[in-house]
Amino acid sequence: MGPKRRRAARVLLLDPQDRILLLHGFDPQERGRQWWFTPGGGVEDGEELADAAHREIAEETGIRDARLGALLATRATEFEFDGRMYAQDEWYYLARTDTVETDASGQTELELRSTDELRWWTLDELNATRETIYPNALAKLLGQVLRKGPPARPVRLTGPRL
Repeated sequence: MGPKRRRAARVLLLDPQDRILLLHGFDPQERGRQWWFTPGGGVEDGEELADAAHREIAEETGIRDARLGALLATRATEFEFDGRMYAQDEWYYLARTDTVETDASGQTELELRSTDELRWWTLDELNATRETIYPNALAKLLGQVLRKGPPARPVRLTGPRL
């Protein structure tokens, strides 16, 4: 059996100080394999990408006032997670919020089993960390957005698998 194909809407969610919210996750079957990642997830059948982005922000972070902006980037990736291979097409949106308090109580059972922290990061912290962050080009993309604004057309992100 091949990898499960999946579409995902992901979000660079920024607070009023231009910090980005990331979730800390791990593979439930390999707890030592850990990383930080943007809010977002699978697009349900018949759901628009922007609607999925809003839904995922609310479920994963409890933030309901996010204002979705430009589509910044796309990425195709393959990864193994919880004993299954995935082939995922991702769309990354910019979003802004005035809310900095988070609430993970709306997360799915799998999300609760595979995430343990939500944290606001500055661009300097992203650039300085040695921790694994997905997508790998996140700091570069965020830096460009903060300096120049969203790209005229979505950029294509590449890099190693999750």
